[in-house]
Amino acid sequence: MIFARRALLETGWAHDVRISLEGGRIGAVRIGAGARPGDAAVDTLLPAPGNLHSHTFQRAMAGMTEYRAKGRDNFWTWRELMYRFLDRLTPDQIEAIAALAFVEMQEAGFAAVAEFHYVHHQPGGQAYDNIAETGERIMAAASATGIGLTHLPVLYTHGGAGQQALAGGQKRFGCDITAFARLLEASRAAARALPPDTVVGVAPHSLRAIAPADLGPVAALGAGGPVHMHISEQPKEVADVNAWLGARPVDWLLANAAVDAHWCLIHASHMTEAETLALARSGAVAGLCAVTEANLGDGPFNGPDWIGAGGAYGIGTDSNIRISALDELRAVEYAQRLRDLARNVMVVGEGSVGASLWRGAARGGAQALGRRSGAIAAGNWADLLAVDSGHPTLCALAEEQLLDGLVFAAAPGVVSDLWSAGRHQVRQGRHIAREAVVAGYRRAMAQLMAEI
Repeated sequence: MIFARRALLETGWAHDVRISLEGGRIGAVRIGAGARPGDAAVDTLLPAPGNLHSHTFQRAMAGMTEYRAKGRDNFWTWRELMYRFLDRLTPDQIEAIAALAFVEMQEAGFAAVAEFHYVHHQPGGQAYDNIAETGERIMAAASATGIGLTHLPVLYTHGGAGQQALAGGQKRFGCDITAFARLLEASRAAARALPPDTVVGVAPHSLRAIAPADLGPVAALGAGGPVHMHISEQPKEVADVNAWLGARPVDWLLANAAVDAHWCLIHASHMTEAETLALARSGAVAGLCAVTEANLGDGPFNGPDWIGAGGAYGIGTDSNIRISALDELRAVEYAQRLRDLARNVMVVGEGSVGASLWRGAARGGAQALGRRSGAIAAGNWADLLAVDSGHPTLCALAEEQLLDGLVFAAAPGVVSDLWSAGRHQVRQGRHIAREAVVAGYRRAMAQLMAEI
């Protein structure tokens, strides 16, 4: 049982709320109840968002790519550095890095994660004896840390628009559609050993990295589950796809795939107004990774038109340069303010921007992860986040200002507790497995850096 002095329900704030947990799901939600001995008592309880886009292995690169080389650095120069990093990464190291990232995600407010997993093979491209070797390491890290997992094996067939050959670090990603089907089946089999909130979806990497003819088959292999895909991240990508396929990426995708609410389109930074409205109306989720998008110089998303059309969105940590649900939410809004020279942008009409962002990201993230959560309601997975409203960054705020303070002013460490499908993994601000996971990460990184 959880007792909250205050909880954000679908109808708004409620007080003295007692929640039962049943098989990882929210059972009864009682308002005006008293705390009882043995209850996990918290101050302010919120629906915890899901992290809809992560490449956990990139957590180990944080801080390694911030030195300006001769010439102009951009996404494409960063990508070359990332490929070189991959030349040494082992399955043991992939697991240790993922475990640390998952601990940090939960401490930072994420109850679940969609892992966009494309490091399938050995350096050089030879398959492991177990085709799902590295994916199973991601699952092992999720099991050890208790985070909710939507595992997304990635189809990555080509090295660039026009079906270029894979090269360098890309060879670790490569699968044709036949090999991908085997990988997906092995991943689903492995996932059956994980908790029942685990989901396995599919991820055609991007239009530049797959054959157009494979898009329909890979989506069909998803069997009605989540389908995630990078789209329109960079102007060069838009230009290359347009030159190759005769249409901009979003226009081509909408004309050639049955995009619906099962889809999550990552970044979507460079869309025309018409593309923005059409994609929003498809029901797909826009996967916004604003901290990474700023770090890589991707450019801002067209937020006002998207939410004006009723578009769903969620947040992801992508490269994991900085893992924080609060940082992602504020970066979404700040990107809009910088672009439009305006304030309080990501809300339709009047109202709290913090509340709009929190509720929007919680709902959209749950949709993208194929996870029944995103609100404190009976039957949902118990993905719950507790914060202390007495924290110095929040204590002066009225109740209706709490979410604004949380999103725009709160300091790291404001999260006191977190449950992932009822698993109480963060207590008093620390993950229960932190010490062991950090020790494993340090060992893995010492070995990796000695070899690079």
